[in-house]
Amino acid sequence: MKSLGTASVAALRQYARAAESAGTDISALFKQADLDPAILDSDDGRINGEQFQHFLRLLCEFTNNPILGLETGDFVQPGSYSVLGYITMSCATLGEAVARIAPFEKLVGDMGTTGLSMSQGSITLTWNCNYNDPVVRPQVVDNIFASWVNYARWLADDTAASPTRVRLKREPPGTELEQAYHNRWNCPVHFGADKDSITLKQELLNTRLRQPDPMLRKTLEAHALSQLASLDTLDTDTDLTSQVKHSIQQQLMHGITRQDMVAEALGITSRTLQRKLSQEGVSYQKLLDEVRQKMAEDYLLSSDLNIPDIAVRLGYSETTSFHRKFKAVTGKTPGEFRASTT
Repeated sequence: MKSLGTASVAALRQYARAAESAGTDISALFKQADLDPAILDSDDGRINGEQFQHFLRLLCEFTNNPILGLETGDFVQPGSYSVLGYITMSCATLGEAVARIAPFEKLVGDMGTTGLSMSQGSITLTWNCNYNDPVVRPQVVDNIFASWVNYARWLADDTAASPTRVRLKREPPGTELEQAYHNRWNCPVHFGADKDSITLKQELLNTRLRQPDPMLRKTLEAHALSQLASLDTLDTDTDLTSQVKHSIQQQLMHGITRQDMVAEALGITSRTLQRKLSQEGVSYQKLLDEVRQKMAEDYLLSSDLNIPDIAVRLGYSETTSFHRKFKAVTGKTPGEFRASTT
């Protein structure tokens, strides 16, 4: 069985605050979970993922609340995200804050990983939960999305800011409880979906945040990279591929394909990145090709961009190189692929 890694005390603290507010006997809950309540006083403490999942299972049983995760999202604070929370506070725009999620979310815990995709006029964040307990998993996903929405509204100082759609793998909790999702998120919520995702208008990413401080952000990111390095253990190597892909995707949004910049974003050298990817049986070029192909298909299917512009956005120096690479994968030129799907 794959290790569930670790979780920050900051993540545990959010659930504990919600439980206390609901009148749950925290001391009894912690005792049953074999946790010392004093750990909540730690700023940088961590617990193993199996222990955190067990705590959440007990909390679900204690409360018997089908929408526990959704409601615990009401208790999010900057500190709920460890240093990532303070990094996002110092960003200039909501988009800049969103771009920090994947590279630094491990600091919050190994509960799951974030992916990002673009379509015409919208951004979709997909969250892949690592927890396997069927009772805990949907509550963790609900908590992540509810926390994201509440925190983004606080960052942007806009209580009306909402996603355009949320998709959840979990089964519907019933008509009355479903309304709680709509009331909080003010958008369509689809249950029984094939993935857990949240979609928002791309223009929302341009929203200015209340406390931009680029110098502080750089300092905090340096500290975060140091913390990530200390968490760099063998059992977390599987997160590397998704982090590299996300970083590549962020660069490609600006037409850049530099391995050294990806390595720098992850707080390691290019040589170390190359070695670690090799250990996982992949290469930087292979991941770049995969991300490029996925983004190319998204652009062709969901945008009106002409093919030369798409090639530039994907970091190709010549459109012919884009044509050749795309056809080698799909058997069709970009133009043929676009025509076949219309």
